[in-house]
Amino acid sequence: MNETISLIIPTYNERDNITPLLKRLERALAGYNYEVVFIDDNSADGTAEVATSLADKYPVKVIVRKDKRGLASAVVDGLSHVSGKIIAVMDADLQHPPEVLPDLLKEMEKGADIVIASRYVKGGSCPGWSLSRKLNSRGAIFLAHLLLPATRRVNDPMSGFFMFNKEAVAGAKLEPLGYKILLEILMQGRFKRVAEVPFTFGIRGRGESKLSAGQQVAYLRHIFSLMKRTGELLRFLKFCLVGISGVGVNMGLLWLLTEFAGLFYLTSAAIGIETSIITNFILNNYFTFADRNQPGRKPFFIRLLRFNLVSLAALAINLAILGFLTEVWGVFYLLSNLFGIAVATFWNYLVNNWWTWKP
Repeated sequence: MNETISLIIPTYNERDNITPLLKRLERALAGYNYEVVFIDDNSADGTAEVATSLADKYPVKVIVRKDKRGLASAVVDGLSHVSGKIIAVMDADLQHPPEVLPDLLKEMEKGADIVIASRYVKGGSCPGWSLSRKLNSRGAIFLAHLLLPATRRVNDPMSGFFMFNKEAVAGAKLEPLGYKILLEILMQGRFKRVAEVPFTFGIRGRGESKLSAGQQVAYLRHIFSLMKRTGELLRFLKFCLVGISGVGVNMGLLWLLTEFAGLFYLTSAAIGIETSIITNFILNNYFTFADRNQPGRKPFFIRLLRFNLVSLAALAINLAILGFLTEVWGVFYLLSNLFGIAVATFWNYLVNNWWTWKP
């Protein structure tokens, strides 16, 4: 590969890791043209000064930000200071082994637009993690896959170690929050081919971890922001509107068939429920999930069957919550039912989004 490889490395109080990192990068990228762009958040321990002092020995640029904080925004700022078309992002703490970079480059040479160093493909691992940290990581990935369906093609969208073609994010409006810059780039960039390579997440030897409860809150805000910007939040609102129309169909048929057709009210209710499920499906198929209704998707009646199954399960959830809250906790039955409807609505949306109209 003749292209210059630009490594963007955000730093904050990583002085002791700079020299060993640059030594390992030099060995790992021997034979490649590369540059290292440190984006430092005005570290108090002299990180920027150490990196600058090594600029005569290594291809280093140091950008100090005095009015900003955050790993993700540092990467975005770094994009305006690189000279290469191939961008690599990694941490300075040596938990992202530089020796994996040639494996990322091989996938880029095969035509990938973005290559992710993954802890969650065969051969990847994160030794030394506590159970709570593993659950936190897996939970974050599950939430991203659940609420941002475009991320489902990636096993580790939380990785902070990846490489991509700069042209894939040209013109993209990147507005990340917190640390998960890959999530922002995956959702806002244009990537035809995504590849993952395994790596072992290293154990920090120097410095302190930046993970905090505040970062977890920022992650949730970031998910919500991406849902708004990518249309997933609007999709959910459309789904709710369709659900409201289904209530009207259900109640209307219950009244008409009971009062005017003389049917037993439970028979009328069963007809009303199934009719509302069918009308909801049709509206969702051509309104809420119209972008997933192309040739090659699951046949119409297969999706209808799945929607029926999900809806009937939602009905059972609604009734179970109604009965439990009313009979066990003594909650007023209308409030119990309202809560049951809310939970059933989320169930309906999430499962149908994941299964019936799979991206």
